[in-house]
Amino acid sequence: MASGSFFGSGSSHAPLQVGDAAPAVAVPADSGETVDLGAAYGRQEWTLVYFYPKADTPGCTKQGCSLRDGYAELTRRGVAVFGVSKDGVAAQSAFKAKFRLPFTLLADTEGKVIAAFGVSTYPVIGMPHRQAYLIRGGKIVYADHKGTTDEQAAVILRFVEQAGGG
Repeated sequence: MASGSFFGSGSSHAPLQVGDAAPAVAVPADSGETVDLGAAYGRQEWTLVYFYPKADTPGCTKQGCSLRDGYAELTRRGVAVFGVSKDGVAAQSAFKAKFRLPFTLLADTEGKVIAAFGVSTYPVIGMPHRQAYLIRGGKIVYADHKGTTDEQAAVILRFVEQAGGG
């Protein structure tokens, strides 16, 4: 395998940008129940949809735990949180339980949410790159195309505060 090809971009869709409509996609959650993101966008003032490559790996754990640790403040400011990877329901449920993640993890095994948001994936293995999107009023208002790990909650809270939310 050529150097870098494993970590290059495997998908060809352009990622969503600020101002784009947030996709309405329905997939199973860690509970096994189907979550309709289109309906979820209107339940809180803000919705964070973040993507991570694989449950229970070091960077993904840091990102999830950052959001867990900031969850009370995120919730106070009206932010709903959804984590997305291609892991199945059982893996998402185990990851959520192991690290006491208080938000919903989506089991996007078919890549529907990943494709709808235009998240690039690693070739061969198809896992999504780390990205995060903040949605307000059904529109993308913040896009982090590189994704942060242990600072994800702080980044989102700063944005919400600067936007006058919460």
